[in-house]
Amino acid sequence: MSEVTLSIPNISCNHCVMRVQNGTKDLPGVVAVAARAEDKSATFTLESMEALAAVKDALAEIGYPAE
Repeated sequence: MSEVTLSIPNISCNHCVMRVQNGTKDLPGVVAVAARAEDKSATFTLESMEALAAVKDALAEIGYPAE
């Protein structure tokens, strides 16, 4: 398993946090996700780093692109 923290500048409130979490938690390879408005980031626990591309694509699709 791998843990990755991504900077997501568009996260600004609890609604954003829920959108990021709900938009990525059921992706294949995602074990857990914890988004935070305070530091505009999200930490993903992944089965493998191969899932990271799908996470980034999903974030961009819902309007929260990762940097």
